[in-house]
Amino acid sequence: MKTSSFSLEVARGVATITLDRPTRLNALTFDVYRELAETFEQIDGRDDVRAIVITGRGRGFCSGGDQDDIIHHLLGRDTPALLAFTRATGRLIHAMRACRRPIIAAINGTAVGAGAVIACASDLRIAAAAARFGFIFPQVGLCGADMGAMYLLPRIVGLGHATELLLFGDIIPAARALEIGLVNRVMPDAEAAVAMALDWAERLARGPAFAHAMTKQMLESEHTMALAEAIDAEAQAQALCMQHPDFAEAHAAFKDKRPPRFAGAPGAPGAEDGGAE
Repeated sequence: MKTSSFSLEVARGVATITLDRPTRLNALTFDVYRELAETFEQIDGRDDVRAIVITGRGRGFCSGGDQDDIIHHLLGRDTPALLAFTRATGRLIHAMRACRRPIIAAINGTAVGAGAVIACASDLRIAAAAARFGFIFPQVGLCGADMGAMYLLPRIVGLGHATELLLFGDIIPAARALEIGLVNRVMPDAEAAVAMALDWAERLARGPAFAHAMTKQMLESEHTMALAEAIDAEAQAQALCMQHPDFAEAHAAFKDKRPPRFAGAPGAPGAEDGGAE
């Protein structure tokens, strides 16, 4: 998919999305929202992609909606037009959570507003030490319920921390984000954060894609289940995984004292290794 605002490269089973509006701290436009959502929807159907990294070029990961290209044009619109826009932005987050590939955010710099929600919609988050996070909606006269933030953030950091972040809209440093569990790791700089994200993604790409997809699906769907329902859902999920060839391959590899060669993984027999796009 060719765009002027972000790049997409596929190699060794990993799709890397790099937001590329560095002079605007990778702020989002109407077109970027749509193109990103379409990209995640399309990636979900690609056999050569087994994990995804999303990052930004320059000092920012993503500074949210562009003040000139979005915010300015929202002023004065009627309710149906505004609702169409807010639902369109939510499409991106839904596409990320529905995507069966693990998504790792390499947060190279500022992640505020919609950028912070994109980080939350990723499955794993690795931040540069200079990165900053802010759910700054109150600072612009909006509530914290935006693009699924109130669904995602409490699940990551707990209700207390989420309430504080969403009510005050304060911007916090990477060290604080790590302290409250908003990010999984903090690396010295952006280059190191991206390198670690790619390393994790390639490790996932070599793993059992069917089992990873099932894990992500169950993490998402069990959120609203009672314990008994969740246990039964997991029993069904595990039974399906036991029928997949990867389960037998893992057993054979254990007996042969060799690394497993999971179906479709880079380097496995018959696997297609994606090239750059």
